[in-house]
Order: sequence, then C-alpha cells, then structure tokens
Amino acid sequence: MAGFFARIGNLWKGFLNLWVSDVEKKHPEIAYENAINSMVEKYALLRKTTAAILRRRDEVSERYTSLSKELAQINSDLNVAVETNQDDLSVVLIQKKNQLESDLAEAKTDLDQSSTDADSAKASLLSVQSEIKRLKAEKDTQLAKMASAEARLRIQEQVEGLSVDAEVKALDNVRSHIKNTISEANLASELKSTDLDERLKKLRVGSGEVTAKSQLAELKAAAAAKKAGTKTM
Repeated sequence: MAGFFARIGNLWKGFLNLWVSDVEKKHPEIAYENAINSMVEKYALLRKTTAAILRRRDEVSERYTSLSKELAQINSDLNVAVETNQDDLSVVLIQKKNQLESDLAEAKTDLDQSSTDADSAKASLLSVQSEIKRLKAEKDTQLAKMASAEARLRIQEQVEGLSVDAEVKALDNVRSHIKNTISEANLASELKSTDLDERLKKLRVGSGEVTAKSQLAELKAAAAAKKAGTKTM
C-alpha cells in the first residue's frame, strides 16, 4: 500500500513538474526568477557557512600567534634558567616548551587547513555571486530578445492577417459582373439580329425598295412612250 501511494505521489510530482515546465516556457521570466532566487538562497547559506569558516580560521590564527608568543617566552625563560643553574625550573620549562611545540604544530596544521577551507569557501561564494550577476544579466538579455521576437511574430501575424482574399474576391465578382453584362448586351444584339420581326422589317424595307424601283421603271417607260408619240405627230 505504501508503494502504491509512493507511485501516486511520484506521478503527481511528474504532472506538477510538467505543468510548471510548461508555465515557465510561456513565462521565461518566472524560470529566471526561480533560478536567481534559488542562487540567492544558496548564496545566503554559503555566506553564513563561509563566515563561520573564516571565524574559525581567525580563531586558529589567534591561537597559533598566542602559542608562538608563549613558546618564545618559554624559550627565553629556559635560557635564563639554564644560565642561572636553576635545574628544577629548567626541567619544568622544558616540559612546558615540549607541550607548546606540540600544541603549536597542531595549531599550524589547523591553521593551514582552516586557511584552505576559507579560501575554498570564499571562492565558492564569489562563484555563486558571479553566477547570480550572470543570471540577472542573462535574464535581461534573453527577455529582451524574447520580447523582440514576440514583437516580430506579432508583426508577421498582422501582416499575414492583412489578407487581400476578400478584396480580390470582390474584384473578381465585379469583373465577372462586367463580363456577364457585356455578354448579355451581345446576346441581346445577337437575338435582335435573328428576331423574326426584325427580319420582316428588313424584308419590308427591301420590298419597298423593289416596288419603288418598279414604279420608277414604269414612270420612265411612260415618259419614253409619251415622248415617242409627240415626235410621231
């Protein structure tokens, strides 16, 4: 049962991570802010740790300095004791000297290690600090590029959206209407030329012309006959 709920929990985390990832893609400033905030938290924690390491280094350094001074004093006292033949005091000072030298050697080892730790901690702190600055600069640069790209996309969409299909279609309709009108006019003319009434009218016009010519011929014949009769008389 515990394994079942664990799998359900992992599944939920997976869906949540996918959702967060999708949101961050659409809003990259969120991803950058999350990364920067995470680095800032890491920096704050590392800074406290570094401060503690530096404090220990300083404490070890102070102890080393104190032991060095004390050993120097013991050596001076021992020389005086030896020169004044104070053997009992010399023995005590020798023991004290040996202990101080051992303590000093240990302090030196601690000082070297704490100094190395401090240098490493400071380097890590500076590295995180530099990474925060880099992320902030990258955020500004990348978001500016993103805004520019989005602006270009919007312009492209607007340009593509300025479709002339409707206007061209309307013009095609006008052209088609003009052609249809011309065709209708031509058809009316063609129909007019083939209309029976029109043909009859033309026939009558032609018939009238034939009749007029016939009458003209008759008039000319009558005039010629009259003229010929006059000469006979």
